[in-house]
Amino acid sequence: MSTLLNKNELVAALERLAADIAAALPQGAPLAVVGIRRRGETLARRLLPLLEKVGTPSQHYGVLDITLYRDDLTTIGPHAVVRGTELDFDLKDTWLVLVDDVLFTGRSVRAALDALTDFGRPQAIRLAVLVDRGWRELPIQPDFTGLRVETTRDQIVKVMLEEVDGVDEVELHE
Repeated sequence: MSTLLNKNELVAALERLAADIAAALPQGAPLAVVGIRRRGETLARRLLPLLEKVGTPSQHYGVLDITLYRDDLTTIGPHAVVRGTELDFDLKDTWLVLVDDVLFTGRSVRAALDALTDFGRPQAIRLAVLVDRGWRELPIQPDFTGLRVETTRDQIVKVMLEEVDGVDEVELHE
């Protein structure tokens, strides 16, 4: 096991993400920040005050549960836990930033895009990820990345967040 980001580096990565999002936001566009359950929602919530700090407050915040949109749902079947989606705003005309912890094959993001279209059509969707580890199976790339890391297919990137795991750290496991 090796540490990819310690607590301070994780905070710095989120600050960079917020600055990059703010710089890319079109003038006057209503910003919506939506986190993919579970750790994506925590990261999205953490981005809100950082976006405000750089002068780009989010008008909307939401949480997206992609469980029923996964392409491996038949294999996880009875073990699937649906936690619910919380999108209490109209997606129409928003500049939506979808937040996830780790981008690997792209399948979770594809599921999230499918889920979002059931709720409406934003003006644009941009992807922000804390860690991009490569090995894409679908043509999906992040617009904003906290850390890019070269991994082997068998390695595991584990994001741990204080709100969920009691500690802020990103580890690479063999």
